[in-house]
Amino acid sequence: MLASVHLADVEPRAALAVLRRAPDPASIPGLRSARVALVTPLRTSFVPKPVFGRVGLVSFWDDDAALDAFEAGNDAAAPFSDGWRMRLEPLRSHGTWSGLDPDLPHKRTVDYEGTAAVLTLGRVRLPRALSFLRASTKAEAATYDAPGMIWGTAMARPPFVATCSLWENSEAIAAYAFGADGEPHPGAMQADRAKPFHHESAFIRFRPYAVKGSLSGKNPLTFAPA
Repeated sequence: MLASVHLADVEPRAALAVLRRAPDPASIPGLRSARVALVTPLRTSFVPKPVFGRVGLVSFWDDDAALDAFEAGNDAAAPFSDGWRMRLEPLRSHGTWSGLDPDLPHKRTVDYEGTAAVLTLGRVRLPRALSFLRASTKAEAATYDAPGMIWGTAMARPPFVATCSLWENSEAIAAYAFGADGEPHPGAMQADRAKPFHHESAFIRFRPYAVKGSLSGKNPLTFAPA
């Protein structure tokens, strides 16, 4: 099993077409699940600030061959062909998500050194949406000063919400995610445990093993967030 993230800057009409319908696992061999969304910077204020025309696709696959075939010839892949894409090997997970292997390790530490990626995925409960936005705004803003943070972005097509981030190593991820009580991300986790924000959610750490393309002429593995 692997995951992939595709991000691209497209024309408004193409963006609407992408958001209208996610790739269908029933018609694409090897596709386990897929979500499409508008892409926004990680927030420092309550109101998201979308990058006009930037769209994203987060998907889970049986293997590389299935993803190769999708990228080579499926109409749903075409809008992302000139963007940035990343393939991800899962290392650990917390929570559940369609297409995610349930037997992945759940412990906080992993036997892996090197650049790591994180996906946070959720389907927001409408009555908890405002509380989620308040908690997630603080957690996202904290990434800008987090040691070891390389780059990150948020994605949303409510009720689907997500973040994708790249870190220098797993130790940096753990320090941000599981730091001292009162820090933004641990605080958001505590609030979620007390009264869940989502119908379904997952926090997944990965080894990025294939990265291609660029956004605004840059590859996120080689530049820090502005």
